[in-house]
Amino acid sequence: MPNDADNFTINFTKTDLTKLVLPTEGRVEYKDTKVPGLRMRVSSTGVKTFCVYRWLKSTNRPERVTIGRFPEVSVEAARTKAAEIIAAFAMGESPNEAKRKARAEMAFGELFELYIERHAKPHNRTWREDASKFHQYLASNTVGIDLASKKLSAIERGDIAYLHTKIGKSHRTTANRVVALISSVFNRAIEWGIYNKPNPASRIKKFKENPRARFLQRDELPRFFSALAMEPNDVIRRFFLIALFTGARKGNVLTMRWDCLDVSTGTWIIPGSQSKNGAPLKVVLAPEALEVLKECKISHSSEWVFPGNGNKGHLVEPKKAWARLLDSDELTQLTLRLREADQEFSRKDDETLCAALTRARTLCESLGVDTSGTRMEGFRPHDLRRTLGSYQAITGASLQIIGKSLGHKSHAATQIYAHLDWDPVRESVNRATRKMLEAAGVQAKEEDAP
Repeated sequence: MPNDADNFTINFTKTDLTKLVLPTEGRVEYKDTKVPGLRMRVSSTGVKTFCVYRWLKSTNRPERVTIGRFPEVSVEAARTKAAEIIAAFAMGESPNEAKRKARAEMAFGELFELYIERHAKPHNRTWREDASKFHQYLASNTVGIDLASKKLSAIERGDIAYLHTKIGKSHRTTANRVVALISSVFNRAIEWGIYNKPNPASRIKKFKENPRARFLQRDELPRFFSALAMEPNDVIRRFFLIALFTGARKGNVLTMRWDCLDVSTGTWIIPGSQSKNGAPLKVVLAPEALEVLKECKISHSSEWVFPGNGNKGHLVEPKKAWARLLDSDELTQLTLRLREADQEFSRKDDETLCAALTRARTLCESLGVDTSGTRMEGFRPHDLRRTLGSYQAITGASLQIIGKSLGHKSHAATQIYAHLDWDPVRESVNRATRKMLEAAGVQAKEEDAP
């Protein structure tokens, strides 16, 4: 076996490579007699690695391309791979250059950050929702693929289809929205010259979506108002009441300012910069809404109707408060079910709402108490908007009146609304608000009022 510095060219065979004596320090390199350019680097630690060493004419310098370790990579496999690399060198291509470009290529997560800053924030008021979808479904492995870490060129339509299917098993609408978001990101990348391949999110067949029709039912209204009355945060409680009484979008209610309100005429003008349609939006305020706003005015001196503790100065996202409201209602319903089963239950003085709810659920399960309907499932803050519209319909309002009061806008609808007076809109909102409060047991029916 050749092991001296004068003879480092050998015929690579598994037997001979296995028997090579290790250098005392550093490493030595052997050349293959059959494939010029194929080499074996042997280190003092026992690592034996196949590589190709050739001169690259396009750069006028030598390049070394690692193939893999022996014996995991066989002699035959190393020679085959070496032939491919040498052929690439002959055409002036460098596999190392391709690797360097791949390392330098933008990952989807980096592109998304650029998309948020350069496109979403300036043009999309719901960019935070996009960011939330990204972190929940694309920047984690919760659905079986971490799209954020993948290089753009490595993302294929199959990856997007897989994500769509996985998310769609439990959230069909969300799955469609995630694919639409990915498509939008790639479209911007194509527009900016960052990506020059077809959009991998195109032609993904969307799930059929059923329009949401959730609103507070007649038997749910008393529960909602009861839970709301137990809300310890007055700002939150009033926020949900105004969201219900005006039917305005959550984002608009969160950013409601006093200088946009005219209490004397009972109107609220949402600036065009904040409305979904880009035009100023007029909202009528029922007497009950004005009473809530009067409470807000007395309680604080902020420029915002619903002030918050964050940098923005106003309430930002009431998700925790909404969950607390639903938890509070469920605990009340479970307590009633337990009492019907002759089992007394009450929340302890030092017990958190979450702990009390868990204890009530466990007790119901152990006693076999039916808990169906004890939680207002599938109820979201946006459904407060739909609730007002639904009660307007119940009290006889036309679709045109409902659309105008909720700020719905389309080309056809604009022509219809153009001639409408605001008096029937106000009357409809007032009538629907009274109907909701009557159903909730908060306000006596008109015929019963003294």
